[in-house]
Amino acid sequence: MTPQATGLLTSSEQEPTITQAKKGGCGCDSKSSATPEMDEKLKERIAKHPCYSEEAHHHYARMHVAVAPACNIQCNYCNRKYDCANESRPGVVSELLTPEEAAHKVLVIAGKIPQMTVLGVAGPGDPLANPEKTFRTFELIADKAPDIKLCLSTNGLMLTEYVDRIKQLNIDHVTITLNTIDPEIGAQIYSWVHYKRRRYRGVEGARILLEKQLEGLQALQEADILCKVNSVMIPGINDQHLVEVNKMIRSKGAFLHNIMPLISAPEHGTHFGLTGQRGPTTKELKEVQDNCSGNMKMMRHCRQCRADAVGLLGEDRSQEFTKDKFLEMSPEYNLETRQEVHEGIEKFREEIKAAKEKALETSQSAPVGQNNPKILVAVATKGGGLVNQHFGHAKEFQIYEVDGKEVRFISHRKIDQYCQGGYGEEATFEHIMKAIADCKAVLVSKIGNCPQEKLQQAGIHTVEAYDVIEKVALEFYEQWNRE
Repeated sequence: MTPQATGLLTSSEQEPTITQAKKGGCGCDSKSSATPEMDEKLKERIAKHPCYSEEAHHHYARMHVAVAPACNIQCNYCNRKYDCANESRPGVVSELLTPEEAAHKVLVIAGKIPQMTVLGVAGPGDPLANPEKTFRTFELIADKAPDIKLCLSTNGLMLTEYVDRIKQLNIDHVTITLNTIDPEIGAQIYSWVHYKRRRYRGVEGARILLEKQLEGLQALQEADILCKVNSVMIPGINDQHLVEVNKMIRSKGAFLHNIMPLISAPEHGTHFGLTGQRGPTTKELKEVQDNCSGNMKMMRHCRQCRADAVGLLGEDRSQEFTKDKFLEMSPEYNLETRQEVHEGIEKFREEIKAAKEKALETSQSAPVGQNNPKILVAVATKGGGLVNQHFGHAKEFQIYEVDGKEVRFISHRKIDQYCQGGYGEEATFEHIMKAIADCKAVLVSKIGNCPQEKLQQAGIHTVEAYDVIEKVALEFYEQWNRE
């Protein structure tokens, strides 16, 4: 989204249009999710980090470089493949890079995508099981692109041994994947753990991993390095246990908790996929996230990115920058140009913030019943915090919970793109309907007559608008609530 688009926000010609459908119950009531307030220093540290800041992910991009092939644990939900260009899940890459190739790629992309602010090493194995390659990559980038934030994601097994090196390189954000604090549960999640030249299995291996993870989390807190914890939610194994995990990581200094759904399709070849372990439903995932949200800030906008992802969260431009392509490109990194782009983004963010606050102020002054129901709405957006995408072009919907006073981001839901040249649209629409069946409306910039009629028949409103998400959602809710 570009700052030039801000003129569209106040245009009287952009009033939402709503196609009416039958009003019904919501079925999505949840607890209040008050989260701890962040101080200004912390807000500044995450302001341009799309993974650590839900608001920033509308505007800033990230990229991962695949320089770390080896792993020191085997998770039952992981199968690292190097040739799955069309697959989006952690641990998957199309090709491995040397540190020098990775640094070249970063400088190329930093010029091509100046809103890219974060460089992460997240695999396809574990960065700290490949310390030489990982830290050499960070050294090269820190020297040539000092404005890019550095991140790494790890299972935490070797974290305590490298915290000083992480701090020395000014790697300010670290993610630990921590799925349990109970070794008995861990034995069901991890096949083996390789530590100090020995391979451990079962409860013994899980206990070693969990102890090192919590020690590493504590060490990050003492070093003043921001830590996000990822937890994979596995129904019947750790789903009910994640509340205890949440309490523990908060006590150890974690800043953000990202509870992600298990991906376990059989074709991925993982242990869980081949043994029929299912992932959680969207309702189950939201319930666990809501149960944990009062303790600490939850990350709900995660896209479970590939280890070579490029672009905004929700998009993947990695195939534009394959090795044979980016090695032929000259780096276009220019600090001044990037700063100018970021200044424009920040100006745009301020305008969006003002429009959002105005919408919320209006909603706060409006009379609302004591038992105001909560509803979900699906938003088609290309970023920028706006309703700004055609229904047929969307590859995901962002889901918001609305109660007439607040608009709260809940999750994203991937879908198959509806407009595909007239082919497969019936089957695609069925998939879309399953994804948004619990929503009361779809907020889009445009929608064709055919899908609009189908949504109406299913009892789902369609709202056409080009404006701030919160404003459109609240205006829809007011009209819906009057029916």
